[in-house]
Amino acid sequence: MIEITIIAVVLLAALAVGFLLRRRDGKIRAADVVETGSARADLLAAVGVTGSVPAVLHFSAEWCGPCAAVRRVVADVTGQLAESPQPPLDIEVDIDAEPALAKELNVLSLPTTFVFDSAGRERFRISGVPKVTDLRSALEPLTTAAA
Repeated sequence: MIEITIIAVVLLAALAVGFLLRRRDGKIRAADVVETGSARADLLAAVGVTGSVPAVLHFSAEWCGPCAAVRRVVADVTGQLAESPQPPLDIEVDIDAEPALAKELNVLSLPTTFVFDSAGRERFRISGVPKVTDLRSALEPLTTAAA
């Protein structure tokens, strides 16, 4: 009976830890807008974040299951905003192909998504799969002419 109690306590503790680690998944967090260094700007430009229009940059990998969901969400939102004054770019980067950029942006897990404004500054960071409405709310103001 004591073994069953111990197993139940361990399982509950593991469940609590898992919940705490996952509670931020899919949440859009505002980034501190800082000027990017030339090395960072060069790495971003190499994958298509040029700072001419807003961009959604999402890291993925062939072996990442949730990355397919992020791909669908980003494509949906960028498609919805395609007719805006500054339509956003949808840029997918394989983390295995661009490890230097992943390190520079401090990507620790997949999927991780970034929203950059039309000046090339990081505005938002999302760990996990974002909701369509949340991503659109974050991206839409950046696609207007005054962004």
